[in-house]
Amino acid sequence: MELIIQDLHVSVEGEEILKGVTLTVRRGETHALMGPNGSGKSTLSYTLMGHPKYTVTQGTVLLDGEDLLALPPDERARRGLFLAMQYPVAVPGVTLYSFLHAATSAQRGYSDRARQQGGGRLHAHLMPAREFRQEVNEQLAHLKMDPAFLRRYLNEGFSGGEKKRAEILQLALLKPRFAILDETDSGLDIDALRIVAEGVNRLQEELDLGLLVITHYQRILNYIRPQHVHIFYQGQVVISGGPELVQRLEQEGYDWVQARFGAPA
Repeated sequence: MELIIQDLHVSVEGEEILKGVTLTVRRGETHALMGPNGSGKSTLSYTLMGHPKYTVTQGTVLLDGEDLLALPPDERARRGLFLAMQYPVAVPGVTLYSFLHAATSAQRGYSDRARQQGGGRLHAHLMPAREFRQEVNEQLAHLKMDPAFLRRYLNEGFSGGEKKRAEILQLALLKPRFAILDETDSGLDIDALRIVAEGVNRLQEELDLGLLVITHYQRILNYIRPQHVHIFYQGQVVISGGPELVQRLEQEGYDWVQARFGAPA
């Protein structure tokens, strides 16, 4: 099972940002995507998840052979794609518990079964509360999160570490096949980074996840170790290799990439 991106071109408000991205991620693999600010890494993540701001002008994305680009975002999620956002949005008035309960229920098909049954039972579109509560509490323990956290409004007033742990909690409950982590290390102190990374590693092993880790820096890759590393520059994957690329970027920065491929226009 694999996620195949082939010659993907994407524009935002008429400006081309992605200029022919080609990349394949298989289940169980960890890929790191590294590049300077403005190279298009987040554009790729949002495009894969179906953000309406991004217009695909050329190329294909296949998830287990199915055309991902033909599906709305919720169907992409139900096919097994997950995005941990760099800047998770706050939703006042919606508790983390309510959000996770609804998202997990939808992902597991409870809303479909409720429609088929005519929706006669109260909350038929949600998985049983006791079952959900038990599962979410198990995942909270793994992430060293206080259960009281669930009563807070989604991301409202959360620290950077709390937001990222909430994203990994969502990952644990939705159980995708492929996960994109968009700069998950941003805003994390060393302890929070370690806890989040341990959670990701555990879930990858349990779920046989295909991981695409988008980052600027080596530090998260000290904990989530990629087999494949790609350098993203001016809207393309320009160099692919192994972990040795991480070391070179850490030591030399991106100057050598710019010297080889030219300065941004």
